[in-house]
Amino acid sequence: MELKATTYSVSEQVATITLSRPHRLNAWTGRMHTEYRWLLAQAEDDPEVRVIVVTGDGRGFCAGADSGALEGHAAKGEYDSGVREKLARPGWGVRPEFDHPFAFHFGLTKPTIGAINGAAAGIGLVLACFLDIRFAATGAKLTTAHGKLNLPAEAGLSWLLPRIVGLGRANELLYTSRPFLAEEAERMGLVNAVCEPDELLPHTHRFARELLTNVSPRSLRETKRQVYTDLHRDIGSAVRDTDRLVLEMVKDPAFAEGVRALVERRAPDWPRP
Repeated sequence: MELKATTYSVSEQVATITLSRPHRLNAWTGRMHTEYRWLLAQAEDDPEVRVIVVTGDGRGFCAGADSGALEGHAAKGEYDSGVREKLARPGWGVRPEFDHPFAFHFGLTKPTIGAINGAAAGIGLVLACFLDIRFAATGAKLTTAHGKLNLPAEAGLSWLLPRIVGLGRANELLYTSRPFLAEEAERMGLVNAVCEPDELLPHTHRFARELLTNVSPRSLRETKRQVYTDLHRDIGSAVRDTDRLVLEMVKDPAFAEGVRALVERRAPDWPRP
């Protein structure tokens, strides 16, 4: 696929997807949506990729839906997604609950990390929230945005945000659509850490490579599946699944290597998944 609204690179088993419409603060369009899902599918299917980083080009992460598209919706009196090509389906087929826009992130087998380099509004904030871990640049401005446009909370954010920051904080952010900064987002647990802008991407990539070094590929994959599957089921089912996985995974060569590395006080040399 020809990339017009994104860029993609892979280095040391980390894929970086960059939203790249910097002149529009990477505002979301149908073309960007199409490319983003296609790139996620490439990263998911590539055995050389173990972690996926998502960031923005320039001063913004994603400033929400492009204002030109919003004007078009208002003029037509109807919503047009702007998608003109068949969309890739990364993460589909794991659970029916995940087979929806943005929820498909939960079906991916590889961790996703957001490097929120600037403004994340509306659908841009939705995208950030559907990533597994989030780091943000100091002063980055975030907002749910939808209330000021007479829209509902977008793409499942009303389900997801309370699970990240708690019901009271989520309700305030969803009801008011007020802007808030990365530093407040860190205090409420929406982002894991705040970094100086020029340190954000290096910090994110270091974190990703620490995952690759310290945690086995299968453990990462199974833990991610457990986390999002367990959001949809009872504790007994979660414990039964864990018991089954323990009995299965101790037979894996990666378990023996992890034990040897622990005893020998060295970094593990994980077998290829």
